[in-house]
Amino acid sequence: MSFFVKLTEAMASRQSLLITGLDPNPEMLQTWTRHNTGSGSFLAQARRWIKAVIEATSDSVCAYKPSLGFYQALGPIGIELLREVRELVPLELPLILDAKHGDLNTSSALAHYLFRDLGVDAVTLSPLAGQDIAAPFLLYPDRAVVLTCHSSNPSSRVVQHHPDEDDPLYITIVRETQRWGTPEHLLLEVGTSDPAVLARVRREAPERFLILRSLWGEEERLEALLKAGLNASADGLLLPLPQHLLVEEGMAAGTRALRRQIETMRAHWEGGTADRCDLWLPAQRVDAGSVEQQRLEDQHVDDQRLDELLVDLFDIGCLLFGEYVQASGAVFNYYIDLRRIISDPNLFHRVLHAYAEPLGHLKFDRIAGIPYGSLPTATGLSLQLHVPLIYPRKEVKAHGARRLIEGDFEEGETVVVVDDILITGGSVLEGIGKLESSGLKVRDVVVFIDHGGNASGRLASAGYTCHAVVGIERITSVLRAAGRLSQQQADLLAEHTGAVPAKAVQATA
Repeated sequence: MSFFVKLTEAMASRQSLLITGLDPNPEMLQTWTRHNTGSGSFLAQARRWIKAVIEATSDSVCAYKPSLGFYQALGPIGIELLREVRELVPLELPLILDAKHGDLNTSSALAHYLFRDLGVDAVTLSPLAGQDIAAPFLLYPDRAVVLTCHSSNPSSRVVQHHPDEDDPLYITIVRETQRWGTPEHLLLEVGTSDPAVLARVRREAPERFLILRSLWGEEERLEALLKAGLNASADGLLLPLPQHLLVEEGMAAGTRALRRQIETMRAHWEGGTADRCDLWLPAQRVDAGSVEQQRLEDQHVDDQRLDELLVDLFDIGCLLFGEYVQASGAVFNYYIDLRRIISDPNLFHRVLHAYAEPLGHLKFDRIAGIPYGSLPTATGLSLQLHVPLIYPRKEVKAHGARRLIEGDFEEGETVVVVDDILITGGSVLEGIGKLESSGLKVRDVVVFIDHGGNASGRLASAGYTCHAVVGIERITSVLRAAGRLSQQQADLLAEHTGAVPAKAVQATA
């Protein structure tokens, strides 16, 4: 079971947004020991306390979050104690290890140890090393990462709120980290007791789960934090169990009372509606300066990210040179193969994010992928956008259900067609024909690469609008500037742009 499914099911079954730490802090253990009988070594006390906390809270919290540092400080016995924690926490509840890891050199080894050997469900990371810090952890599709975007430590304010409150560093971190993984695989941790800070993070990350790290001191602050951090579905916010509840008598009763208090506040919350399937896009900020200048700056950043993506796609072998027969029958001196992205989850997510701009302006009920090359992409977009997926079969089998369209749909629904590369438009038009013959409406086609030529015009003549993320001309320019292509290779790409291929056989309609 994936982390996201486990978390949401635990939230539903416990009717709780609470998570609790399991940190054998010496000061906390001293306080707890005064209220409970028993003696022995620090390790023995820690073991009894951890077991007591889990027994008292497991029916009222939706996750546990031990801090790795407390266990490492105990040496080898501490790591063994952490293994006991994994055994004691019910398997249906996620175990999030608070590691704040930020070292690139050890990331791959740590990801394997934590996710495969220790069996934790998610880990917290420090984002300052950039996207590379998250990549090794995102290779585990059934696990998740939590990126720390804000700390409640007072001395951190000079760094986190630099250069000013109009555009502080922590908001830049929120915007950037959302591009690294899907909402199901990447959460944000917000250390604050200030509802204004939490509300600002929520505005920038409307679809993300937020983990609140700091505590509240009174009921009014709790209610304000809930209003600031809940999403449109009145969830998406995980709150820590206050430490004082973990050392005082009546731990179980106190936890249940707090859970009921939060659920009562949620029930009367009027912040939005749960019936939404919106596409997530980074929130647009309005600064004191020119709105037009901000738009140009944002466009420049998006262009840079797309250029970096094109170089990375080249580096994994998505562009090959030689003689290749296309689906249309044409013979080109190169071949673009986007199927390789499915083996690189991080790169795959970046490609899906690149589709966001054209898709964000369209209205549709379902996504249709064209077999077979674009089916992984269409599936990823369906999961990311929470929009149902269908696809027209390439051929109808003589056995089984013999369906022309796979997936559930209703006649009259609008479908956006997704493909990877548009060369002649023949396969897209064939797929659209099958969709429309089944009673569906098609207006728009979204492709990652428009090969050039008259394919877009061919679709337009048939009544469909093609939206492309990038064209061959830009790919050629970016790769040439990055030193990935020789002039001869660049000329080969340009040779087929907007013209009939130099080497071609009779193309199919």
